[in-house]
Amino acid sequence: MDQKKFQKNNKSFTCLNCGKVTPAHPSSSRDHCIFCLYSQHVDINPGDRANDCKGLLKPIGLRVKNSRNQIVYRCGKCNKLTYCIIAPDDDRELIVKLGSLKWLE
Repeated sequence: MDQKKFQKNNKSFTCLNCGKVTPAHPSSSRDHCIFCLYSQHVDINPGDRANDCKGLLKPIGLRVKNSRNQIVYRCGKCNKLTYCIIAPDDDRELIVKLGSLKWLE
């Protein structure tokens, strides 16, 4: 992800996977559910909401890039891998479980 192309887009949303309402991010932009960690493939560049895919992004592992812990996603529609930074209010138990699955480089 090119952070230079980041667009702030911070709104609450209803998760397509678990159906819970995810609140706006406490300090940045919200791009995944804090309850189940799923996301939707809506961005080309972070926050732009310009991707036509709209597939469900399943969390499949974790990675560290530029000293930041990120969730690794695979899109259920186009199969592309995407990444997002772990949010401070994400379900910690799910992050730990996800980390026990796989750390990706």
